[in-house]
Amino acid sequence: MKALTRTDLSLPGQVSVYHGKVRDVYNIQDDLMVMVATDRISAFDVVLPKGIPFKGQVLNQIAAKFLDATADIVPNWKLATPDPMVTVGLKAEGFRVEMIIRGYLTGSAWREYKNGVRELCGVRLPEGMRENERFPEPIITPTTKADEGHDENISKEEIISQGIVSKEDYEQMERYTRLLFQRGSEMALEKGLILVDTKYEFGKRDGKVILIDEIHTPDSSRYFYSEGYEEKFQAGEPQRQLSKEFVRQWLIEHNFMNQPGQVMPEITEEYAESVSKRYIELYEHIVGEKFVPLAEEGNIEERISKNVTEWLTNRKA
Repeated sequence: MKALTRTDLSLPGQVSVYHGKVRDVYNIQDDLMVMVATDRISAFDVVLPKGIPFKGQVLNQIAAKFLDATADIVPNWKLATPDPMVTVGLKAEGFRVEMIIRGYLTGSAWREYKNGVRELCGVRLPEGMRENERFPEPIITPTTKADEGHDENISKEEIISQGIVSKEDYEQMERYTRLLFQRGSEMALEKGLILVDTKYEFGKRDGKVILIDEIHTPDSSRYFYSEGYEEKFQAGEPQRQLSKEFVRQWLIEHNFMNQPGQVMPEITEEYAESVSKRYIELYEHIVGEKFVPLAEEGNIEERISKNVTEWLTNRKA
C-alpha cells in the first residue's frame, strides 16, 4: 500500500509552500491556498516516521463534506476539491487562536478537573462532575496557536485585552463556533455518534471572518458512539470513541510520549495498514458512506499535480 509523505509541486502562480505536520500548503498568487492532505500522521507534536495509506484522502473528504454542509451558516475558505487529497480555497489572514468547544468533560479538561481545577480558560466548571459527563451547555476553551511547542490555554478576556483578536471579531468567532458545533452534533447523531469536542480555526478576508482549515475530522474532533453511552457513563466505563486517540494509546503502550530519552517505536507495514483500516472505518461511520480508495497505480504526486494544475488553469481561463 502506498502512502504520500511529502509533495514538492510546482504549480501555476505558486508563491511559496509551507510543509506542516501533516499538510503541505501552497500559496497561489497570495490569493488562493492549495492544501494537500498528505498521509503523514502526527501524535504528541511529532510526525511519525511512516505514512498511513489513504489517511490524507479520508481526512480531506470528511472535511470537504462538513465545510459544504455548514456553508449556509458560516462562510468558509473552500472553493473546490480538484483531487481527493486536495482542497483549494481562499487565502485568509488566520487568527492566532484556535476555538475549542467541548460538549463533554473528557480528555485534558477531565485531567485538570480531576486535579481540582474548576476554571478552564476563564469558564467556571460545575462541581461534582464525572468523566465523560455532558456539560449543561457546551463550553469554549480557546488556545493560542504556537509556531513551536504546545498551544496554550487562554481566556476570552485575555485574548481581547492582549489585542490578539478584537472584541468584535472574537464574538463573531464565538457565535460561529456554537453554530458549527450544533450542526456537527446534529449530523453526528444521525450517524449514531456524539460529537464530544472539536476545534475550529478562523481567518479574515476582505474584512469578513471566515472558517478555514479542516472541520469535524477524527484528527480535529472526538466522537463517542451514542449507543451505550449512558450505560457506560453510569458504570464509569471508558466510552467507545472515534478519533485518532488509538494511535496515541499505541505509542504510550510502547513507552513513547515524545519525552526526553524516549525512542519512537518501529512503525511496521502491518501496523501502518491497521491504522489505515481504522481511518477508513472512521470515515464510513462519520460520513455514512462507503469509502472508495483511489487506485494505487501510478505516482500519487504526479496525479495531484495534474489535477490541481488543470483546475487552476481552467479557473484563469
